[in-house]
Amino acid sequence: MPCVASLSYSTSLQLSSSVYGQPLSSSSSSLIMRGPLNFSSASFSGKKSNLQKRFFVEAKRLLGIEEAIKIRRERELLGTKIVKRPPLRRGKVSQRLPVPDHIPKPPYVGSNLLPEISPEHQIPDSAGIASMRAACELAARVLDSAGKLVRPSVTTNEIDKAVHQMIIDAGAYPSPLGYGGFPKSVCTSVNECVCHGIPDSRQLQDGDIINIDVTVYLNGYHGDTSKTFFCGNSISDSAKRLVEVTEECLHKGIAVCKDGVLFRKIGKRISEHAEQFGFGVVDRFVGHGVGTVFHSEPFIFHHRNDQPGRMVEGQTFTIEPILTLGSTECITWEDNWTTLTADGRLAAQFEHTILITRTGAEILTKY
Repeated sequence: MPCVASLSYSTSLQLSSSVYGQPLSSSSSSLIMRGPLNFSSASFSGKKSNLQKRFFVEAKRLLGIEEAIKIRRERELLGTKIVKRPPLRRGKVSQRLPVPDHIPKPPYVGSNLLPEISPEHQIPDSAGIASMRAACELAARVLDSAGKLVRPSVTTNEIDKAVHQMIIDAGAYPSPLGYGGFPKSVCTSVNECVCHGIPDSRQLQDGDIINIDVTVYLNGYHGDTSKTFFCGNSISDSAKRLVEVTEECLHKGIAVCKDGVLFRKIGKRISEHAEQFGFGVVDRFVGHGVGTVFHSEPFIFHHRNDQPGRMVEGQTFTIEPILTLGSTECITWEDNWTTLTADGRLAAQFEHTILITRTGAEILTKY
């Protein structure tokens, strides 16, 4: 379940589903030139003028690459049959489901206030790692079972009921339930829904895509994972490519992780891959530390950024990129959770909880 980033890197991030105006800016975005470089001709001569020319050539080359990607994406879209899809509409949300008294609950249950984001990085001891593995394995099994329910005419409310039952049958608590007042046990984000979709009475349609985000609380630890599934057989080529590339981005982000690596390398690697296909990377929502608390620092940016900080062996956190076919701007419904792409184009997301090791990263939520 992703966190949402505030407007400035200089301020702390919050987990919230309210609307935050413009997306985060990144000083590293200047790596791809978007305007001419201005130099004073009086300050350059001889070798310096040659240096100036090289700067202009490099800027022109980068602009050309960016333009080529844009043109290729536009041609792909023109060559793809556009299927008109009605915009997502809110269905009827049923009452929250009960949890047996004997199942331990996270401390935020019972309050509608969003918990404070913990500044403490999650670095469990050996016993804690064993508990994390158990929680993450359960989350992965539940997600796999939930994905098998995806088919036309099934409602997201039915998926929520099934997920809820599987989790409590395992003696665990569904982490989203009651988190900041969230009314359901799982997030189901359909088509243009970026994340935090609330399960309701809407029936899935042939050709939909749906992200199911499962988090469980077991033996005092949270395991968090999500995956985007296809519904039916009428999936557009553009939707297939978006989903495939989003999953690839997740694994490319994980591949750079190991002890001592800068966190910002994750966003750089994800952005590089997404841009090859002309997809946008949503910068409003970020990955997060996870363990005994649901959401903590560090915040994992999936787009290019200049944030400080390095990974530490034994650390646990999520990587959960969201890619879009069009704009990365988002709007949020009045329920203060359901967040959609502003232009109504499709979005896809994949997520894993990982454990940093000396030589790499262990995926704790393998599907």
